[in-house]
Amino acid sequence: MTRPLALIIDDEPDICELLELTLSGMEIDAHAATTLAEAHLLLKQHEFDLCLTDMKLPDGNGLDLLKQIRQKHPALPVAVITAHGNMELAIEALKAGAFDFLSKPIDLQMLRNQISSALRISPRLPRERRTRHILLGDSGAMCSLRGAVEKVSRSQAPVFIRGESGTGKELVAQMIHRQGPRSDKPFVPVNCGAIPAELVESEFFGHRKGSFTGATADKEGLFKAADGGTLFLDEVADLPLNMQVKLLRAIQEKSIRPVGAAQEIPVDVRILSATHKNLVELVEQGAFRQDLYYRINVIEIPVPALRDRLEDLPLLIEHIMQKLARQNQLPAPRIAAEAIDLLHQYDFPGNVRELENILERAFALCENETIQPQDLGITPATESRQKSSAQQNSDLPLEEYLTGIEKEAIQAALAKTRNNKTAAAELLGMSFRSLRYRIKKLGLE
Repeated sequence: MTRPLALIIDDEPDICELLELTLSGMEIDAHAATTLAEAHLLLKQHEFDLCLTDMKLPDGNGLDLLKQIRQKHPALPVAVITAHGNMELAIEALKAGAFDFLSKPIDLQMLRNQISSALRISPRLPRERRTRHILLGDSGAMCSLRGAVEKVSRSQAPVFIRGESGTGKELVAQMIHRQGPRSDKPFVPVNCGAIPAELVESEFFGHRKGSFTGATADKEGLFKAADGGTLFLDEVADLPLNMQVKLLRAIQEKSIRPVGAAQEIPVDVRILSATHKNLVELVEQGAFRQDLYYRINVIEIPVPALRDRLEDLPLLIEHIMQKLARQNQLPAPRIAAEAIDLLHQYDFPGNVRELENILERAFALCENETIQPQDLGITPATESRQKSSAQQNSDLPLEEYLTGIEKEAIQAALAKTRNNKTAAAELLGMSFRSLRYRIKKLGLE
C-alpha cells in the first residue's frame, strides 16, 4: 500500500524537523514548506492525506491558507499550530473548517493522536456515510440535519446541538461520533443535570483514594473514560458555575486534574454538548459562562421539532411500530386513517420521544389489531385551543376560575417539559421554589 502523505507548513526548522520525525515514525511521508507560496505549489503537485500548518508565516497566515484549502481541497483534514494560550485564534480556525489545533510547545502524544484521527478521514479512504436509516425523515429540515452531521463529523471542533426535549439530540451526537475518526473509541454520554453538585468534579475528572470522605479507591472520571473518543454533555446548561470554570480549562488545556491528584494528566477528547434551554439567555442572566459558551459552541447544529416536519410522520410511525412489534414479538397493528389524521393535528410538545410513547400506549390498548383515535390518548391542537377559549367564557366564581387557569398552565408546562420542574418553572417565568409551592397547593403532586 502507498504510504500516507502529509504537508507540513512552518518557517521554524526545529518544528518542521520534529513534525517530520514524528510522521516518519508513524510510517507517513511528508513534504515541508516554509511559506504559503511553497505550500500552494506542493498542493498542486501532490495529493495529501493531511496538512499541518503554522498560523504565522512569512508571506501570510495559516487561516488564509485554511480557507483556500477548504475551497479547493475540501476533503483534506487541516490541523493548525497556534501559540500557547491563543484560544481565540484556535477557535477562529475551527470555525473556518480546521480539523483540530495544536498549541506550542507541541505535545508529541497529542500530535500522534491527532495525526491518527486525521488519517481516518483521509480523502483517499472510503467512509460510511449512510445516516438516513438512523436520522429518519425526508423533509428539508432532516436532509439539512444529515448534511450538517456529515460535515461536522470530519472535524474535531466542539459541536453544540440545540433543540427541544425529545427531538433526538443524543442520537445526533452519536451519529457525529460514528461518522468521524473516533468511531472505534468510546462515546460517553452524561446528563449534567443528573449529577449532584458536590460530585460533579469527581464524576468528570475522577479522584484519588482518600481525597475526600467516601473516596475509598481511585476512580476514573468521565473524561478519562472517553479518552480518544467523544464526551457528550447532555443538558450542559445545568452545570454549576464553579464546574463550568474547570470544564473550560479542561477543554482548552486538553488535560485534567483528578480530585486529590498532584499533577494534571493529558486527555484526548472531542466535546459535543446539548441542551433544550436557551444558552444565550442564560449567558445574559449570568447563569452560564460566556467564555464556556463560545468554547463549546464553535459549531451549532439545530435539531428540528417534530411539529415543524410533520411530513416525516408516516416514516416515523412505520419505524416505531415495527420496532414495537419486534420487541413484543407480535404483528404490528394497522393504524386507522382517523388515527393518522389525529396525529397530524397534534402539536407534539414532547417531539419524537412523545410520539414513541403515544404509539407504545396505543399498541398496548388497541383491539382487533387496529389503532383507533381513542387509543392515542391525545387531543388535536385546535380542540385544545377551543377548550381554553371556552373556559374563559365560563360562569365560575373569579377565584375558582383563576385557580383553574393556573392549574391548567402548570399542567401544560409540566407536560411540555416531561415533568422537569426546573424547566417548567423557567417556562412559566417563576422560581423553582414558587412552582413547587403552587404544585403542592393545587394538589398536583
